Amino acid sequence: MTEFEARPEEVGQILLKVQDDIRVLREQIANNKGGTISIQDLESALVKTEEGLQAKTEQVINQYNNQVRTLPNQEASRFDNNVVAIETTWDMRNQKSADPRKISAHILGRERMRQPQASRNNALLPKRQSVQMPGPTPGQQTKHMLTLRAVLDPQSNMNRQTLNANFGIQLPLINSKQTSKPAYSKPIIGSTIEPLAVLPKANRVDAQLAPPPITEEDARKGIMSLIERGLIPPAAQLTLDPSPVRNRIAPLHEPQVRHRPPQTEAVSLLSGVKLDPATMKHDASKMPAVPPHPKSASSSITETRTPSAKTRVTSSSLRQVKTPATLKTYEMPIQPLEAYYGPPPTTPASGDFKQLSHRFAIQNGRTRDSSSEFIAFKQHYCLTWGSIVTMIKHIEKMLTSYAVPVAFVNGDRLADLAMEFELERPPTVDDLLTVIINREDVEALIGRPGRRFKGPRGKDLAATRIQSSWRMFKDRSEYLEYRRRKWASGVIAISWIMHVKMSKVKVKLKVSREEHLENFRRRARKLAMSWDRIKQHRRTVIHIPSLGLSQDIRDSINEFGIRQNTQMARLCDIRDPNVDVIFVSPVPLSEETLQYYSKLLGLKSAVESGVVEDQCDMGEKYKIIVPEAIKSFPAHRMCLSTLLKYSPRTLKRIKHLIKGCDAYIVTGVPHKDDLSVADYLDVPILSPEPEVAHLYSTKSGCKRVFASAGVEVPPSEFDVYSIGQLHECLAQLVTENLTVKRWLFKLDDCYDGRGIGYCDIAEHLECYQWALKESRRYGEKWNKKWAQEAAYIKIHAEIADVLAKYARPVHEELYEDWSKFLDAFLSQGGVIEATPPSDSITSLTVDMLIEPTGRANVLCMGDQIHAETPFSCWGVSMPQSSVEPDVLNAACKKVAEACKSRGIIGYLSVDFVTFIDSKTNDQKLWALDLSLHYSDSLAMFQLMSYVSNGKLDLSTHTFNVPPPPQVQKKRRRRLAGQDDEPPPNTSRYAVMSTRLLHTNLAVVHYSVFFQMCRAHGIGYDIKEKQGTVFTLLDSFNREHLGMLTIGDNLQGALATFARNMSVIHQEISAPNMQGETNFKLAITDIESILGTTVENAEDTEAE
Repeated sequence: MTEFEARPEEVGQILLKVQDDIRVLREQIANNKGGTISIQDLESALVKTEEGLQAKTEQVINQYNNQVRTLPNQEASRFDNNVVAIETTWDMRNQKSADPRKISAHILGRERMRQPQASRNNALLPKRQSVQMPGPTPGQQTKHMLTLRAVLDPQSNMNRQTLNANFGIQLPLINSKQTSKPAYSKPIIGSTIEPLAVLPKANRVDAQLAPPPITEEDARKGIMSLIERGLIPPAAQLTLDPSPVRNRIAPLHEPQVRHRPPQTEAVSLLSGVKLDPATMKHDASKMPAVPPHPKSASSSITETRTPSAKTRVTSSSLRQVKTPATLKTYEMPIQPLEAYYGPPPTTPASGDFKQLSHRFAIQNGRTRDSSSEFIAFKQHYCLTWGSIVTMIKHIEKMLTSYAVPVAFVNGDRLADLAMEFELERPPTVDDLLTVIINREDVEALIGRPGRRFKGPRGKDLAATRIQSSWRMFKDRSEYLEYRRRKWASGVIAISWIMHVKMSKVKVKLKVSREEHLENFRRRARKLAMSWDRIKQHRRTVIHIPSLGLSQDIRDSINEFGIRQNTQMARLCDIRDPNVDVIFVSPVPLSEETLQYYSKLLGLKSAVESGVVEDQCDMGEKYKIIVPEAIKSFPAHRMCLSTLLKYSPRTLKRIKHLIKGCDAYIVTGVPHKDDLSVADYLDVPILSPEPEVAHLYSTKSGCKRVFASAGVEVPPSEFDVYSIGQLHECLAQLVTENLTVKRWLFKLDDCYDGRGIGYCDIAEHLECYQWALKESRRYGEKWNKKWAQEAAYIKIHAEIADVLAKYARPVHEELYEDWSKFLDAFLSQGGVIEATPPSDSITSLTVDMLIEPTGRANVLCMGDQIHAETPFSCWGVSMPQSSVEPDVLNAACKKVAEACKSRGIIGYLSVDFVTFIDSKTNDQKLWALDLSLHYSDSLAMFQLMSYVSNGKLDLSTHTFNVPPPPQVQKKRRRRLAGQDDEPPPNTSRYAVMSTRLLHTNLAVVHYSVFFQMCRAHGIGYDIKEKQGTVFTLLDSFNREHLGMLTIGDNLQGALATFARNMSVIHQEISAPNMQGETNFKLAITDIESILGTTVENAEDTEAE
């Protein structure tokens, strides 16, 4: 039997374990009831085996007890390097199922750890003589351990053979019944683990509920898992206790010691100290501290070595000691505590450690190469000295150039810098300054102006610098001058090229427009010759409701497209059976709007017959077309003619629709692009030339027409273009007309009363009362210039201050104050005009048509209704009832003759004002304005004629409708005194407007709007030809609306119109949402008109 080392307790434990395992084996065999082996035989075999093992155990114990042992001497260590350990029973029990190769590797590792280590500093301490104790060889140890493993593992294949070979124990052969694994017919599908807990659905729906509790198993998954699964809200503020980040106070150094080299301490490289109890004479409290591990000691040193020095650290300095057995001991006497605080003993420097800082000086541009520091530095870096010498030359050159007296160089940094720039570009001054210890002083010297010229060749360098600076300045000045001239020549060339190109384009445009104008005149002459024939035959009218105003006016009009679409009633021209209409819409129309106009125009047969069911489809008589350029220019406020010009597909469609039939264009305010559209379609335009229309549509132009027509106009002056002319003309007008209290200032290019200012001169003129006395004193001679001279001088002296203080523009949203209005007035010219000297003033509008043949026809006339301002027409009541028909017809005839003499044809409207003169008590009629375009009032009159089938009597200014069909009744005998039934009233009056605005209409669809009107009795009676009809202008915002109310008398029509607006306003407005509207102002003006009509009716009855 193999001999064991002097550890009998371990061998005893092994044998006891073997006995326990055999006992367990016996119990397993006893429990195997279904086997064929005799249980008694097995039990007897096991008993014999147990007895044999017990005998062997006693023999081994006796052998250990009889072995001679000696105690180690005083100097021996418990963990001797020469002692080889064997595997313990505990290790073998824990590794019984491990791989034998791993076991052998583990044992060999322990053996290497037990073997003596070579001393690092053998020259420092004497070598200790180790004692070799007797023991088994490594091969025997390995064989014995494998044997014990086989004995301890009953399942091992070598167990039975080993017991028989080593211990003479013959174990019975037991055939173990192999259990077959159940065969699975189908593979397991799905997850084999339970899902993790997630946030319940109730908490995901309602975040205000309390979160569910978190179990320990969920908490072990980590914080990120809890957040991802929703158990912790993502916005939760988490606090880790203890915090993974800890704060420490950073040491701050004084500025004086910033460049001081670190103080190095001698570090012992000894890894251990041998403490000899025999030589210990002092108390343990006075013993010096154990030297630290080499790695920890080296880390405590202030690191000042360069990266190149770090790479030379040997592996022996980085070796670590993992077990106490590897710690080497050295015999060193213990020093007293007082001696420890003295200077430390010198330790031989290792080859891995160098001097931490090499310094040397450069004085007056030369290195002090004879100093001991430089020599030591040179010896240390002898292997890389070539690149260091090159870097020293660069430093010497820099210091010499700037005349630096002395500089101290850090050798280690210099060596690093030399390695960095060895094969790269030469170092800069900043790079060289990084190796200088007294950098601040050197930088102060280098930074002084002119310091670089204090060197050996300073004068030559200064002269060279001056010459180069002068040449640079001279050359750069010449270059900048050259660039300026080149830029100027380029600008001139580009400007000239653009000028030439623009000139050519202007010439082409001028030629093109002249051709368009010539073609327009040619087609106008042809239209005049064939007008009588065209009126009697089938024709197509192309309605383009374009407002060809100036760009400034178009930009100042809100919802410009809707404003051009206020004449949708032009579709009613299809009342004539020979007329087809093509209406070009300036805004897109919805399907709901198109259906409304289809039903409205389909009432023609029902209106003529008086039967509601008798309706027809008029879709073939009209076409509504929207130009495609509207989508291309949504933010450009172009007139409709310009948009149609840039819509080739729309033009082709119109040209296809009018092919083979007579057609002409009826535009709005004429524009030059109308000529281009007409030239493409090759059709005439029923309007004057655009330039002629623009000239006579201005305020000054219409004054010339009225003057030539001989109609009465208010006191006024036109073509005013300067401030002096303004003051002189106004003073003269005030002097001649002292009864006029308010004077108006109208811009020539004024549209719809948007460019009007006013001033009450009589109220603020100090000499006004004196001027009245003078006029009474002179009497009829006051019209003479010599009588007015004194009053004129005084009024002229005061007129400037009165205007500056009291004059106001009507539309302050367009002109903030009088100064802005005055600038616009003087820039484009204007008119000074008197307001009628009366409190009761009525404005009238008359629409006429001058046919191409020269025949003038009055189409309609009506009294104006005002809402926002008294200078803008908001609506009209037709026919007019303010002036005698003969007087108005005569004035209109004169104006038409004057227009015809100036080549004006087409549609036009004339504005009049009537009032009662306070002096003569006569009614006066003044002509105010002339507009050469198709008006909104004429379009609404066409709608009135279409839905009522009536006609206007120009001699009496009454609108009559056909009487309703008579129903035959049985004749009855008339009683005595019973009168006949009065004839039906065929006279009709209408109140119309295309300017209804209410922002709350946008929240109501048209279908809901008409249901609301039907519920309140707002509708049209086809049989009686009375009621209300709407025109839809805005298909999408629905904020703008047109309304026509027809009644059998003027008071009834006005009252119905006002009631309709009041009902609509109440239905679509809440107390807290009134919206922007002009309903209230219009209702107020209509009520005043109703009061006037009632008074007139009472006066007529009294007479």
